[in-house]
Amino acid sequence: MKLVLLGPPGAGKGTQASRIVDKYNVVHISTGDIFRKNLSENTPLGKKAKEYMDQGLLVPDDVTVEMVEDRLSWPDITDGYMLDGFPRTISQAESLDKILDKAGDKLDLALCIEADYSLLTKRITGRRMCKCGETYHVEFHPPKVEGICDKCGGELYQRDDDKEDTVVKRLKEYEEKTQPLVDYYEKQNILKTVNGSRTVDEVFEDISKILDECK
Repeated sequence: MKLVLLGPPGAGKGTQASRIVDKYNVVHISTGDIFRKNLSENTPLGKKAKEYMDQGLLVPDDVTVEMVEDRLSWPDITDGYMLDGFPRTISQAESLDKILDKAGDKLDLALCIEADYSLLTKRITGRRMCKCGETYHVEFHPPKVEGICDKCGGELYQRDDDKEDTVVKRLKEYEEKTQPLVDYYEKQNILKTVNGSRTVDEVFEDISKILDECK
């Protein structure tokens, strides 16, 4: 089973991705992880990406695509994989299709978790982090003592990415760049959408039905 995971920030992709990996034994391929690995190991692709990052520039598509193509050549993906964070644009999706076509392969499914933007904003802006790695939410998962981590007693903070003005920009960017992917995969008849506004268990129940049919 080879799938792409889509959805706006705050839709719960990370939570559902973990459950999909556990239940269906697919390899979770996150572009963030690929970048970190190439940078930490100082690979040729990592060096190329670092040149752009050091200048404060976005890493161009061709470098990202090369990293993904390299990752898809690893032997651990023979039982299936789930791409998360790639593709983000139509151009990247077309590049992915070419990579798979060259290998005589294709995607089975594009799974999109959708949710109302007002709920997504509420979810993201309410998140609070601790330096120890624990995550909280002021409404849905508050700490026992406001502003203090239950686990280590550290002071909780809000990431800059989770502040309202940044969240609005992130959602707008998703709408402009990534939302067209939904139409792209719908035309290929491999798109399935799930309502991410409900509880984690309810969302995963729907995802499981889709993946069971796909298998």
